[in-house]
This record gives sequence, C-alpha cells and structure tokens, in this order.
Amino acid sequence: MDVLQAALDISLCRAATVTPAATSRAPLPIRAGRIGASLAARAWRIDLRDHLIFPGLVNAHEHLHVNAVPPLRSGAPFPNSYAWIAAFQAHFADPAVAAALRVPKARRLRHGALKNLLAGVTCVAHHDPWHAALDALDFPVALLRDYGWSYAPGWPAYGPPMQESFAATPADRPWLIHLAEGTDATAQAELDQLDQLGCLAANSVLVHGVGLRERDIERVIAAGAAVVWCPSSNHSLLGRTLDPRRLCAAGRLALGSDSRLSGARDLLDEMRGVLARGELDAMPLLELATTAAARILRLPARGSLAPGARADLLIVEDRGGTAESLVGLRRSELRAVVRDGVPRIADPDFAAWFAAARVDAVPVTLDGKPKLLAAPLADPALLALEPGLELVAGRNERARDAIVEAGGYR
Repeated sequence: MDVLQAALDISLCRAATVTPAATSRAPLPIRAGRIGASLAARAWRIDLRDHLIFPGLVNAHEHLHVNAVPPLRSGAPFPNSYAWIAAFQAHFADPAVAAALRVPKARRLRHGALKNLLAGVTCVAHHDPWHAALDALDFPVALLRDYGWSYAPGWPAYGPPMQESFAATPADRPWLIHLAEGTDATAQAELDQLDQLGCLAANSVLVHGVGLRERDIERVIAAGAAVVWCPSSNHSLLGRTLDPRRLCAAGRLALGSDSRLSGARDLLDEMRGVLARGELDAMPLLELATTAAARILRLPARGSLAPGARADLLIVEDRGGTAESLVGLRRSELRAVVRDGVPRIADPDFAAWFAAARVDAVPVTLDGKPKLLAAPLADPALLALEPGLELVAGRNERARDAIVEAGGYR
C-alpha cells in the first residue's frame, strides 16, 4: 500500500467531473484510495463548488533521471536520433552537465517524478533500465511496471535486444521502443525493419514516429499498434513532428514529454504548446493524456474516473466546464493534485484534506504561488533540483497552524 494512501471515505461534492467520455455533476466517491461505486454512509464531504475534477494525467514517455540536466544547445535540426545522440556525448563533457549527472541517480529519478506530479501527472512510463529507487513506497508518481522495451533499432547496445525483448513480452503487455525518430531515410526505414523482425504487433508502442509516412501510419493502425507523440522534443531536435490527427482519430496515439533535456518543462507545457501550434484541440489532448494513454499502456486502473480506478485526480477552477479549463493551464494554476485519494500538492485552503488523511504537509511556493506539499516529497535536496519550487521559511510552524485551524474545505 502506498505510504500516503488513506482509508478515509470521501465524497467530492458540487464539482463537475470531466473525462473525454462525459461530464457529470454527481458527487464523486473515494473509498480506500479508489473511485467508489457508491457513496459511503459516513463519507467526509468536501464541497468543491465552482471546480472541475479531471483524471490524473498519464505521461506515456519520460526519461525521469535527466530532467535536471541542462539541455543541448543546438542549431540546425538533426536528421535523426542517432545524430543528436552523438552530439549529446560531447554535451555530457560540459561542466554544468557533468555536475548535474553527479547527483545520485536515485535522487534524479525522484526529481523527475516530482516534476511530473507538480504538473498533474500521476502515472509515468519511464523508458530506461529499472532502478531500485523506483520501488520506493513513497515514490511521487505511479509507474508503468509490467512491460517490455528496447531502446531503438540503431542503438542495440543500450537496453534489451529487440527480438528477444519482444518475444519475452506477453501479448497483453505493452512493448516500447523509440522508432522513426528522425526525418531522413534512416528513420523512415525503421518501421519496415521492425516489421521484418516480427516486432510490429498490437502491443507495440512506438515512441516519436516522426519519420512515419502516411502509409506507415496506416500500417501501424492496421497492426493495432500505437505511437507516443512527444512534439516539443521533436520540434527542438528534429525541426518538425508527425501529424497527429490520423493516429488520434484511430485511438492509437498517446502523449509524452520525453524530458527537459530535449522537450517541454512538463506535460502541461507540452499540451499548451500543442494548442498554441493548432496541432490538436483541448478534448483530444485530454484523451491522449488520460484514457488513450491508459488503454495503450494497458493500465486499466489509470486515466479515468470510473468505479474501481485509482483515485488520481486534478482539481481546477471551473472556467467553462470543458477540457479547456485544464488544457492550457500552467502547473501553479492547478488547485490540487491527488494521488490514491490523498492530496500531494494543493493550494493552502486544502489543508483540512491533508489533516483528515493524516498527511503532514509543508508550505512551499510553486512558481511564486503558495502551496502545501506532502512532507515525504519535501526533501530539501530534492527541491533544490526543481526551479520554481521552494520551501517557505518557518515551514513546520506554519503548516501546523494551517492544519490545526482547518475545520473543513473553504
């Protein structure tokens, strides 16, 4: 059981719940960290009038351990991922980069998870070798755990060999690989290569796919496979990204942020960029980061507000009752991020919820805005890695006062 999970029965009242499938004004019950099928007789009631509740976001592609590494300063776009990987080898010799990489990997992984949580992501697919730090009970986000992976066709030395890994992955589990990450003939040839090796199937999850042509996209859809789209990273390194519309309409597209090494600050910024460029509208974007990602990654308990799902929630002010109230926000504008029915970071007037869940919270500022952060996440060494997140002086006394004085939400 998650060490921050409470057995408290809760009823979230007078808010609208918004998912890609529907909007509802019915109270949302939380029982033992999951969405309930009915209201408990003695549930603790939280009045969320003038608010919307969304599912916690699912980041379908991340490299958690490199989010504090300074990004590569590049000029002309690279033709493919192998060219920018080569450029990164020299980048790692930069003193600032070397210093960032000397931070213990366990702390860097935890930082990447905290970065995601601050932006409303409650579940992440980490595309790298597993590390013992990811098994910590108080790890900031849930992780995709039961899956297979390889790194990329042209870089077999890093990660499991493609054919062996694919063959060892059960058909009902996702198999992840960077593919067609480029604009040249090398990238365009990789789908054929994957297919010839027998690794294109309904559980294949292809990350990036910039080099996929129209006929390739139709092959992906016909196979029942899917693509994870990381547009900010693609624009930064490759100069363009794939057209998401056909894969999105077929339900074969999820959204990832890659990492700050090449991509957006976080998944919310990724979505804001997509909106600004006119690549997709708000509701399809919400779907990519919730229900579509959960379906593609075979995570039935994530990305929804259905009974039995994990009570991973985002609470925001109601700015019109639609997906636009979330998509386009910055992380400091989220009112609360809830994981397993427990707030992890929230505005100070949610102090009573922390108290009722018996979760110690400390005051912080996030991009200049006051927040409460669950104490297990407030390690100063961890916070030092995250620009814009700072502990408030006198934190213990102020947090204690807020919780003692809180008699209920609002």
